[in-house]
Amino acid sequence: MALIAIAADKGSPGVTTTAVALAAVWPRRALLAEADPAGGDLVYRCAAAHGGPLDPNTGMLSLAATARRGLVAEQVWDHAQPVSGGLEVLVGLGNSEQSTGLAGVWPVLGSAFAGLAGSQHGAADVIADCGRIGVDPVVTGLFAQASLVLLVSRTEPEQLARVRDRAAALSARLHGAQRGTAHITPLIGVVLVVDARDSAKIAGQMNDMLVASQSVARVVGVVAHDPAGAGQLAGRRRGSAAKSLLVRSVRKVAADLHQQFGAAWAATGAGTGTRMPDGAGGPR
Repeated sequence: MALIAIAADKGSPGVTTTAVALAAVWPRRALLAEADPAGGDLVYRCAAAHGGPLDPNTGMLSLAATARRGLVAEQVWDHAQPVSGGLEVLVGLGNSEQSTGLAGVWPVLGSAFAGLAGSQHGAADVIADCGRIGVDPVVTGLFAQASLVLLVSRTEPEQLARVRDRAAALSARLHGAQRGTAHITPLIGVVLVVDARDSAKIAGQMNDMLVASQSVARVVGVVAHDPAGAGQLAGRRRGSAAKSLLVRSVRKVAADLHQQFGAAWAATGAGTGTRMPDGAGGPR
């Protein structure tokens, strides 16, 4: 695989939590990139591997500056930082104003992220937290380079309707004339944040809505609505996030994605294990 872009239509359905958990349990080596144009949170949530704070100036902002002069995949690692627990991250922008300077480099960043999986030196898959997307997503250039775009949604009726419509609009923008053909890329998937008791029923209803709207998107997994697990993952609550219902559900999503798409997404180099960001605290 190469690049998975994770986003939401509206509100705060858990994009960052899903992205962090997915990167932590990913079967291959993974890099978590905070590609949200509104800014990132990990610099406040997580401690660096050395125990101190993460460097807010080393990450997406410094990588974008490099990208203006051209970028090869291996250079991405020059801007990554390991957090306590082993997860490697590209910390996000400090605020939304900084995103205006990235308008022309999203395709370059996307290409570098996509190329990292096949790199001979430091191969990894990139999980990109893209935050909320609007009518004219500024990160479309990154989406176009992805193998998979995941839209995260909660299960209130209005949220389901919004993600159905967003999937259709995103497909029209990204696929164009490819719509309706087999093997289109990027694939568009929906991940539902849901109470475990209702997961199968609601996933089926969402798929019915997508089919009825002639969307190419499908539900690819469900993530447990687990506030306690989310708090552990963010370092705001004691306990092992690795054992939480949240992380167990995300681990199943990762396994299902590899089972369904792994052969097509295969690339050299792999790593295994759970790389939880621990030692996180409150804002620094």
